Amino acid sequence: MMKMRKTMIESLQNEKIKYLNRLITDNRFRKKNGVFIVEGKQENSRALQFGFEPLEFFIAETIYDGEEISGKIHSISEKIYEKIAYRGTSEGIIGIYKIKENTLKDFISDETSSIIILESVEKPGNLGAIMRSCEAFGIDALIVTDAKVDFYNPNVIRSSVGCIFGMNFIQTSNEELYEYLKENEYQIFTTMMDSDSQPIYQRNFNSKSAVLFGTEHSGLSEFWVGKGENTLIPMSGTIDSLNLSNAVAITCYEIMKQKTK
Repeated sequence: MMKMRKTMIESLQNEKIKYLNRLITDNRFRKKNGVFIVEGKQENSRALQFGFEPLEFFIAETIYDGEEISGKIHSISEKIYEKIAYRGTSEGIIGIYKIKENTLKDFISDETSSIIILESVEKPGNLGAIMRSCEAFGIDALIVTDAKVDFYNPNVIRSSVGCIFGMNFIQTSNEELYEYLKENEYQIFTTMMDSDSQPIYQRNFNSKSAVLFGTEHSGLSEFWVGKGENTLIPMSGTIDSLNLSNAVAITCYEIMKQKTK
């Protein structure tokens, strides 16, 4: 059970609430302060489990029924929580954490490492869903080049259900990534609309492999033309493409299936 706090914040004009609300709604302000927001029991539990450093928590004790949280805690009214939370009455806890910056140098690959690469991904919901698939199917790293969305956007964390915290996620440039893949002898698989493509089930993902996906409206950029073996997901319907997160999920499953045979 939660221990009662000394004071209860009940006004939206409270300076701490104003600060929290701005962090929730303003990407630039979050980045400037080097922090991100985590809402919900499972998401906060995973952030703590995987070593993210919490700065403070805002807890509505009439809603929250999770494990005891230690640290700097502000008790807030249910009314305040419902107004500032981006999921309404979502379990009564919001945490503020320090951002972790991951680079390619931090990722240690082995002879069977599998990487999913997204170029210029734009939609937070897609990115979060892709993180969930990568974590579920044992992908070793998710790399985003020329990112158009913040990894720590609240909608990314929400749609990933906290999976972001237990995986290797890296932002870099196309140029730096390509050099890394060559130096570390990865097989590179692109996903362009190309008549020379081979079906995904005919590719071998048991050695070092990296599969690249572009944006939904324009696909991979010209930078990646000729830099990998083109691969497709066979379809029998009349549509010629899938939602990005669905395509990545199918690919992740195929990679896991091959590795567990």
